[in-house]
Parts: sequence; C-alpha cells; structure tokens
Amino acid sequence: MQSVDEFARGTEHLEDRDHLVARLARGDRLRIKWGVDPTAPDIHLGHTVPMRRLRAWQDSGHLPVIVIGDWTARIGDPSGRSETRPPLSAAEVDANAETYLAQLFSILDRARTEVRRQAEWFDGMGLAEVLRLCTTRTVQQLLQRTDFTERMAAEHAVGVHELMYPLLQGYDSVAVGADVELGGTDQLFNLLAARDVQRAYGQEPQDVVTVPLLEGTDGVRKMSKSYDNYIGIAEPPEAQFGKAMSIPDDLIVKYLTLVTDLPASRVDAVALAMQHGELNPRDAKALLATAIVRQFHGEDEARRADEEFTRVHRGGGLPDQVPVAEVEMREWDALELARRVQDASGEARSSSELRRLLAQGGIAIMAPSQHSWRQLRPDQPVPIVDGTVLRIGKHLYRRLVPPGAATGARVDS
Repeated sequence: MQSVDEFARGTEHLEDRDHLVARLARGDRLRIKWGVDPTAPDIHLGHTVPMRRLRAWQDSGHLPVIVIGDWTARIGDPSGRSETRPPLSAAEVDANAETYLAQLFSILDRARTEVRRQAEWFDGMGLAEVLRLCTTRTVQQLLQRTDFTERMAAEHAVGVHELMYPLLQGYDSVAVGADVELGGTDQLFNLLAARDVQRAYGQEPQDVVTVPLLEGTDGVRKMSKSYDNYIGIAEPPEAQFGKAMSIPDDLIVKYLTLVTDLPASRVDAVALAMQHGELNPRDAKALLATAIVRQFHGEDEARRADEEFTRVHRGGGLPDQVPVAEVEMREWDALELARRVQDASGEARSSSELRRLLAQGGIAIMAPSQHSWRQLRPDQPVPIVDGTVLRIGKHLYRRLVPPGAATGARVDS
C-alpha cells in the first residue's frame, strides 16, 4: 500500500488527508491535476517544485494531468498579484505553451502524462452553463481571497472577470475529473474552491496538496523572471551554477529539499553540519549548484561549471569563453554602455536596475592584458578599446569589439 508520506516531501498543506489515505489504500490510480498559465515561455526552478512532486506521483503509477490555462491567459487573471495580469493573444499563449511543455518534459515522462487545454471546454460553454457555474460560490466567499481584500482596502479596482477566475479553475477540475490538485501555497484559495465546484457538479471533491513558493536568488521575493532573481532550467550550466552560488545561506536547505534529488537524509546531514560549523555554506552551495546543473545538463557539465566558477570567482579570472558585443571604440557613459551591452545580450534589466548595480559596484571592466576588475560608477565616462571585457552583475560577461568585428562565435579568454 502506498503511503501519503511518499508524496509529502516539501509540501505544506494537504486537504483531505484521511480521504487521500483511503484512496491510496484502495489502490486507486489517481488523476493528479496541475494547472499551468502559459504567460511566459521559460521555466525556472520555482516552477519545478510542483513538477517534482508530480513526478513522484507519476513514478508511483498515478497520472499527471497538465491543464494549460490557454483560455484564462487570454482574458487576464489576478494570479495572486496586486493588479490584473494583462491578457495575451492566442498566438502568444500557444507559443509559450509549446516551449513550456518542452521544458516540463525534461522532468516528467511525456508518455505517462495527459495534457489538456481549457479551450476544450470553455470555447463552447454557453451563458446558461456560465450562470450555473456562478451558483457554486457566493460573492462573499469569492471576496475572501486575500489579494482581492487587500486591493479593495487600498481602493484598487477588482474586475468582475477576476471574481470568476476561481470558478473557472474549479471547472477545470470538473472537466478533467481531478482526484488531486497540486499547486503553490498562493493558489490554496482556488484549489479549495474547486472542491465546492466539483460537489455542485456531482463529483467527489479533489484532495489538495500545496508546495511552498521558492524565494529567488535575492532571498526576498518569490522566484520570477520579472524580478530578475531566477535560475532558468534552460540556462547554460555556468549561469545556473553561478546563480545557485549566489543565494543567501539561509535558503540552502530549502533549495536542497525542493529542487534536488538528494535524499532527505543527506539534506538533513548537510543542515546539521552547517549548524555545527562543520560544513562551510560555500561548500554546501557548491553541492546544491552541482546537483542543479547535473539535472539539466549532466555530470560532465556540472563538474566543468564547478571548476570554472572556482577559477573565475576565487582566482579573479574570466570564463573560458566570453561572447562578444559590438560597440564603438570611444568614451561611453557607464550607464549607457551597460544598457547597450545588456540589451544586445537579451538581458532585461531596466535602467533603474542598472543604475542600482553601478551604485553597488556590480558593473566592472577589465582592460586587455590585465587581470583585475575596475568597478564603474554611475555617470562615469568609460573609454573603451578593442578587447575590453564588461561584467554586468555576477554572470554576464562580454568582450567589447568594434562594429563589424563580431562573428557570433564565442571568444577564448
């Protein structure tokens, strides 16, 4: 008989535990629903926390059911934020979903996963069915959602369509016949509301399992591309390794628990060793960074990323290969130079973020044939010659070359 504890690693809330225990005791093959809003194409480690729980269910013979929120993404939704998320076009949603699924199946077995789209049931839903769905909850119940109450207290608008979102998510559970729904702690209100919707439609209510939100590399806000505090699962090994090494020490154990395959006993041993001063947090983070890179790039790349990080950050050197960026060989304003180079590299920091980095000494240059960095200051004039290397933050390096000199190849340092 399967135990609930097999699926409980890193989870925070389980409703209804006794009911789920009974289902497992009967040997039921459960349908484990997870809803995905394809509002961005790339997956980061924060997304993998529920994915890894899904894989545990899958490895035990249960069926993950991925619901692509293609319909709600087209109308916008609150998503636990302080304002409505803007709607996306159908083409944007489809493109994001395809990229998202390709990355998702680096963790789940595609052949043992069911993928559904909301448009299957919502595109043909008539007004009569919409009104029937509305009868499953009261306005008072819907307004208990925390982000709604906070916005109303601040006299910020809440759209009628936003009140519908928990009902629509609940109907997803009806449409796919969910036995269990998995989600982040910020989704608990919606996941529990779905139980009432299922009852209203004559279904046995789903059990609910939530996982914690993963703080980003800044250690403060939840991991998000918009906060530039993420570790992307499709990023190069050296970027993943370096970002993992930058997390605050107090998040090491949480990351080891939620985003690696290390056994719980090993994680406990690491935590105890750090607590007693027997293990340097830097070495614990190296263990974490290696485990992350190994998952997505393999053992050889993990070892190489570790070696390169040690050489660069302990020896003051450069990565083995540095991509080039074309700029005019002249004197630049430090902020203007940083903005141009990062934009050409596909980075997304705002001017205010770059100015903050400059003020904190987070942008530096290394002149040709030198082996030390010179930190730049805001509004500082910066003369550039061919071969100067610019470093923005901890991970973006670019060798600056004259216009027309770049071939697109990476240049050995």
